[in-house]
Amino acid sequence: MDCAKIGKLILQLRREKGLTQRQVAEQLNISNKTVSKWECGLGCPDVTLWEDLSTILGADILKLLRGELIPNCPDVGKIDRARFYVCPTCGNILVSTGKAAISCCGRKIDSLLPASDTTGHDVTAEESDDEYYITLEHDMSKEHYISFAACVQNDRVFLYRLYPEQSPEFRMPITKRGGILYLYCTRHGLLRYPFLI
Repeated sequence: MDCAKIGKLILQLRREKGLTQRQVAEQLNISNKTVSKWECGLGCPDVTLWEDLSTILGADILKLLRGELIPNCPDVGKIDRARFYVCPTCGNILVSTGKAAISCCGRKIDSLLPASDTTGHDVTAEESDDEYYITLEHDMSKEHYISFAACVQNDRVFLYRLYPEQSPEFRMPITKRGGILYLYCTRHGLLRYPFLI
């Protein structure tokens, strides 16, 4: 561990939060001299303090340990670069509009890559008034089902959560033509369809 780098990062984050050394020390039940020592690079926090320190400073523990925060590239508004993530532990669905460091249940999650073959996952879309009625030909058993559908159109993402033993169908508003439909099958992974109605 590079105590000098870690100390500079602690100082930066503390100032961003508008906290004094005394306020950080009080929340950690340590002396403010200890916080000063860290910020001067003369020592590092004890392992028992890292979790609370990351909460107080609003930073990831791993980033604190490395002593640096590397920002992602700015979101340039290309919603068609949306990425999808599914936590293998709890099943949470997460979406980013660009490259991101995503974690859930204490584990880093990689973005899903669309499968090349969509055979057996047929989609039907019918226009009805001001919305599309989309149905999927797919098993919805507890062992094999569509977990979510996402429609990426222009400047928005419509995300629909589906559950086992539920009908594989949903409705979405009609917007400009074009876009991409994503389905996440619990057995076959992420599926990508050009969505031109």
